Amino acid sequence: MAGTARRAFVATLVGVAVIVGALALWKLRLVLSLVFLGFIIAAAMRPGIEALKRRGIPRGVGLALHYVLLAGLVALFLWLVVPRAVTQVQHALDKDRIRHAARSSTGIKHEVLVGLEKRLKHLPSGSKLVRPTLEVTKRAFEVAIGILFTFAIAAYWIFDRDRAIDLVASLLPRPKRKRLRDTWDLIDAKLGAFVRGEALLIVLVGTVLSTAFAIIGLPYWILVGSFAGIVEIVPVVGPLAAGALAVGVGFTVSWHTALAAGLVVLAVRLLEDYIVLPKVLGDATGLSPLVVLFSVSAITILFGGFAVLFAVPLAAVLATLVDVLLRGRDPAEEEVPTVLFPAKDAEG
Repeated sequence: MAGTARRAFVATLVGVAVIVGALALWKLRLVLSLVFLGFIIAAAMRPGIEALKRRGIPRGVGLALHYVLLAGLVALFLWLVVPRAVTQVQHALDKDRIRHAARSSTGIKHEVLVGLEKRLKHLPSGSKLVRPTLEVTKRAFEVAIGILFTFAIAAYWIFDRDRAIDLVASLLPRPKRKRLRDTWDLIDAKLGAFVRGEALLIVLVGTVLSTAFAIIGLPYWILVGSFAGIVEIVPVVGPLAAGALAVGVGFTVSWHTALAAGLVVLAVRLLEDYIVLPKVLGDATGLSPLVVLFSVSAITILFGGFAVLFAVPLAAVLATLVDVLLRGRDPAEEEVPTVLFPAKDAEG
């Protein structure tokens, strides 16, 4: 009887511990997401930092150079794109221009412009915007803190990753330690290749589509093109949303412009799928489109829109673990596109 009671007590403690642990993880999901994002950023930078280290540049200096380069690219984007985008936004929200265009148009264009005019009439006055503005300022401060936290995590992980692997490996029997390190390196390589490839695709798609939209005379071409580049982060769904937006904006001019915008998006999509993606990313994550779509949908429903950034990386981690632990694949024999770095430089 005493043994049965003891086992029941232990089982109850385990159950309570599992529930408490799950609740704690749920409450800490934002922090855990930022930590995971920091690991992903570190994985993307590590090949470059290691390549610089082999050339005699310390890791700390290499990390600083990467952050300075990133800050420079952001500043360049703000200098080149933001002023033009602001001008286009102001032009798009010009009530007098929209009212005049609505009165002189017919069909779908007329309905769209009339609906937009009604929306603009109901915009809050300046006094009513004070409180929302304060809330936006508070949220912007929180976002800035989150960004600094994420990049701090990435910096620490660059230096502490090897020690962390050694610590985890020390808990396993000696024959399994090499397999653990190889698996960790494989996951790291996949995450790094995916992030660097996605960054290239965002810049490429945004630049090409913005230029093409300007050529065909699409209104607000820099806004629509930038949106198309940014939503490349969201697999499958993002390009469809970009195409729908481009066609919708084109209809405000004419069906010819809408058709041209749709053909431009389709051409860029085909070019990306059949030429750019195989060359840039190859099989970096090893995920089928169906798995990607399911992962994006499930992660977004469970954790919200922000978590969509982690859908493909998290699915890639889980798929790698399944391949190694359940399917018996040797992680040391798996090849991953290095993206921007020669193979010898990508081996950290």
